[in-house]
Amino acid sequence: MKRKKQFSLLFAVVLAFGICTADADPSYCFRIYLKDKGVTDASLADPSQFLSAEAIARREKRLTDITLTDVPIAASQIAAIAAENVRIVTQSKWMGTVVVESSDSLIFNRLKALPTVDSVLLVWRGEDRLKSRNCTENTVQLTPSSEKMSDDYGYSREQIEMLNGIRLHDLGKRGQGMRIAVIDAGFLNVNKIAAFSSLNLIGTHNVVFPDGDVYCDDEHGTKVLSCLAANLPGLMVGTAPEASYLLIKSEDPRAEYPIEEDFWAAALEYADSVGVDIVSSSLGYSKFDLIDTIYRTADLDGKTAFISQVADIAEEKGMLLFVSAGNEGNQTWQKITFPADAADILTVGSINGQGEHSSFSSTGFTADLRVKPDIVALGSYTTVIDSSGNIAHSNGTSFATPIAAGLGACLWQACSWLNNKEIIQLIRSTASQADRPDVEQGYGVPDFYKAYQKELNGPVQ
Repeated sequence: MKRKKQFSLLFAVVLAFGICTADADPSYCFRIYLKDKGVTDASLADPSQFLSAEAIARREKRLTDITLTDVPIAASQIAAIAAENVRIVTQSKWMGTVVVESSDSLIFNRLKALPTVDSVLLVWRGEDRLKSRNCTENTVQLTPSSEKMSDDYGYSREQIEMLNGIRLHDLGKRGQGMRIAVIDAGFLNVNKIAAFSSLNLIGTHNVVFPDGDVYCDDEHGTKVLSCLAANLPGLMVGTAPEASYLLIKSEDPRAEYPIEEDFWAAALEYADSVGVDIVSSSLGYSKFDLIDTIYRTADLDGKTAFISQVADIAEEKGMLLFVSAGNEGNQTWQKITFPADAADILTVGSINGQGEHSSFSSTGFTADLRVKPDIVALGSYTTVIDSSGNIAHSNGTSFATPIAAGLGACLWQACSWLNNKEIIQLIRSTASQADRPDVEQGYGVPDFYKAYQKELNGPVQ
């Protein structure tokens, strides 16, 4: 499928006159769009060369074709680019792009002149891009200080009960056999927190700092993961405590540049290649530090933004994506952020404990008038585990998203014969306002047990 390429005229003008900076030893990253990947149908002869056994098995189960989009960019193409004295940062086989880094801003012109290159976009500038924070290593297990409750669900009961998820758990559907990737900014101390001691971990992957782990930078992902995977009866239980998890760091919390989209694409492609079923991503973009705004609300059509195109391809691969709507509801932007505008994913907004729209929760619809957000969950005063291992409360669509994603995993576990699009339709059709979606809550509050009953027995009265 031909993917729309994004190129900013402003970037071209800036580069043409050179980029002035007071930074010492500045560095620049460029996204290179290739004319083609240099691969042929013969590359599909042995998919095990580029997909894991689990990924191939998922495609067979979901009746998803393996195509040339699954084949990595030809090594010869990468070598030709690297020969320009640049460092390869990341690449996207789905989008046919390569991100490179150089201390020379004028490398743009040489890269653009390469015969295999279609266009070039500046996606990062600064210094010490690979400098990450170090955390102090210790073996102390972090246990919560909160008082234990008699209820197994503890402080998290409300956010699960609101979506009728406990009834699914009572049937034994707690995510067993489902593989969930959590793509976030970091998972500070997850390897030391008691609430995650029973975590079934597939693996970790740090896209931003390849030589670093995922446990030493940013607690946002720690809180997000707790909504899914925490398992401390009497204190907090996540929505899919028995699923298997892949933790991926794709966000650099120090700044916002378009390269975040490339990192997210690499994270999603990695998740796909190891056979993940569900992705929970509480990241979204609208503005970047490189220029004031790279996108407009008019671009919220699911086809324009690089990151939204990537989300669309992930759906084609058979994965089920839960993405946060964004926290721009009471900001100038107001609308959902990218990639929440992608079509066949579940975009999750936030409500409070009374079922009312959270003022910060980004609104729809999309620019082409599709319903977004799709569903809502508790995002105001959500129970989470923080990086100290304690029970805490946080606000944001970031936390509504994993709550819904975990129960989506439980539902798919119970209805394993369905594909990702069918699961999405089932969730939408049984939500609280399926017949009257609006810009704040979309199809409304999902009822995951009702969805399960409908699939097994037909419409629920």
